[in-house]
This record gives sequence, structure tokens and C-alpha cells, in this order.
Amino acid sequence: MIEITAKLIRDQSAVFLCGEVVECLITFTNPTLPEHRISQSNCDILENLAWATVQIHCYCNSTIQERGGSSVPVDAPSSIVKNVSGSTSLDASNQLKGEVLKSTEPKILFCDLRLSPGEMRQFMFRETLSVNTPPTYRGVMVKYYYKITVATQRVGSTVQALHIPIRVLPLPPVNCSDEAVTLNDESNEDLAPNNPFLEKKKAPSKIEYALHYLQNITARRRPNFYLISNKRGKVGRFCLFKPIYKLGEDIVGTLDFSCGTVRCVQLSVTLQCEEIVRKRATETTSDAPIGRITNFTKHHEVCLGLLQTQMILPIPLYVSPTFQTDLVDVRWRLHFQFVTSTNDELNMEIDRDTLEWHAPTDISIETMIWNLPVTLYPTAPVQIPQASGLYTLNIK
Repeated sequence: MIEITAKLIRDQSAVFLCGEVVECLITFTNPTLPEHRISQSNCDILENLAWATVQIHCYCNSTIQERGGSSVPVDAPSSIVKNVSGSTSLDASNQLKGEVLKSTEPKILFCDLRLSPGEMRQFMFRETLSVNTPPTYRGVMVKYYYKITVATQRVGSTVQALHIPIRVLPLPPVNCSDEAVTLNDESNEDLAPNNPFLEKKKAPSKIEYALHYLQNITARRRPNFYLISNKRGKVGRFCLFKPIYKLGEDIVGTLDFSCGTVRCVQLSVTLQCEEIVRKRATETTSDAPIGRITNFTKHHEVCLGLLQTQMILPIPLYVSPTFQTDLVDVRWRLHFQFVTSTNDELNMEIDRDTLEWHAPTDISIETMIWNLPVTLYPTAPVQIPQASGLYTLNIK
């Protein structure tokens, strides 16, 4: 028996940005047999593996009926479709749900590996994730997920594979103007007198540029004010301090009812994810795109009699940020529901004798719905706690 174990070098989490380098330590071990089994064994005690390869696969699992009835995802290039047609023994062992959307070139770890009892061999796998791949996303109609596949074959046996799941976040779009400012600062340092005893700074990588831009764009406050009104008058004014957030942040906003002419009895705010399927990816001829709404965090409050209030909606770390592919468009929005009333009995006049306000038994209400789009960016992978345990495969 040969035991294969795989462990990601990044111990804190198995989360990576597009364009980052994934490192995985793969160990092949031939465990020592007990003494009674050694005495009863007449076969060769050496274990032999013919070959082993490692590569990263991006899978797409979709329930959308595509044009022409094809089962290949729309995002898959023609060259990749040919490579995943099941013509090799490795593809036959890869029985996971969905189609292989993209895959890296397989890296051969060894050929003809022989291990004696108690012997162990370790290999380091390094691969750079593509920048143009979709992020990990588990939606209603479309799912994207990633696996590191360690495939091997014992002499005279079938191909067996070990799958290590990882989560991939999209790379934030770097603004060229912000990048130019950073480069100008470095050029100014080059004009200063050179010190031969100081090391020259390495040029920042694309990942460092992206994280720097992500920090700047999400920390920038730009309050936006929205006047909320219906056909009967003004309800209030809503203030959102910034329109761009990253995973793990809190969406904070304030509501001012002092300027309203229509009383707001209660309100609810929900963070929603819109999963919109692109029209050209489906067989339907309707102009309306196919979409699904998923609710996440929610804020509910009875605001009758309040002049001002605030709402706080935490953004979960496990959700996928805003992104777009040829198959699906994932957006985020704040879904508001205002329950208003124009009853004269809600004048909030207090009885001077009892110092109490007598609420009416019945009031006529109207519900008003308002959607406000927001943009969610990814966060630094080290900020997302996701265990990257030890994965094991036993080959007998």
C-alpha cells in the first residue's frame, strides 16, 4: 500500500487570488508492514508507481439549457474543450460534477517510483493561477469551483486521483492612474543619491498592486444621498457612506425621516445577490434575462416615531464578490422595503393627563420597494479563515 498526502503551504487558508502562486507539498509514503504480515508475505516488498502528475482544474456546473443543447460551458475555449474530451486515462478518473472549464498544464512529478517499506518521497508543486479564470462561486444555476488534482497509477492498476479543494477570488481591477502614482514615487527614489550598502527594492508584483488598489478603493469614503419618495410624498433621505465594499466589511447607512411628509412605520434592508444569466448563453428568445435572487444579511426595524436611524449589514466572508463571465453576471444590491402610512391618527400627540400615546387599532399601509446596487470587491486571502487540512489517498 502507498499513502499519498497533500498539504497546502499556506496554512492559514486555502484561499487564493487569481494570478497568485499555489504551493502544495505532496508526500508519497510506503508504510512499514507489521512483523506478522512480513513473515507471511512472499511477494516483493517494494511498491512501484508508474507515474504521477498534478494540475489545477476549474469546473463549471450549470443547470442552464444552452444554445444547441451543448453540454460544454460557454466560457470554455475550443482548445480546452478538445483537451477534456475524455481521451486520456487521467480524464477517465476525474469523475467530478460539471465540465472542466479551464485547467493548467499537467506537471509530471516522477516516472517509475519505487519505495521500500518505511521510505518516503516528497515533491513540491507550484503553479500560478490564471488571471482570466472565474472565481469560486456556488450559485443557484451556475457553480464554479477549483480542485488540485494529484493523479497517479500503480503498475497493473487503474488511475487514481486525489482532489484538494481551493477557493479562488477574482483579482481587483487595478486603476492605471493609481498604478502610475506608485511608479512615479519609485522613480523619484531612483533620483536620490545611491547608497551601495542598501538593497534595491524589488518591483511590486501585480498582486501587490492589486491589493494596494483594493485597500485604497474600499477605504475611500464618498457619501451619497438618496431622496426616497412615493406618489404620496417624501418618505425620507438615505445616506450611504461609500458604494464599494470588500468582503468582511459592514455596510453602514443612515436614514433621516425628518424631511418626510409620509410616515414610515417600519423598514427592512436585505443584502441580495443577483445571479443574471446572459441571454446569448441560453436558448430562450425572450428579451428578459434569467435571474435568481439570493438573500443574505438583513436589518429590520420598527421606525414609527423615529426621526433618524441607521442600518448595519455585515458582508459574509464566504460569498463571492461582484464578477462577470460569458455565462453569468453576479451583482449585489441593497433591497429596501418601506411600510408607509398616511393615517391622521398617527400624529403622535400625547395625552396630557396620562402622558401616553394611544396607538390606533387599524391603520392603512402601503409597501414600497427600492433597490440600490452596490459593488463588492474581494479581500486579502489571509483575511479569510478557511482550513486547508491534510488530504490523504491510500493506493492498495
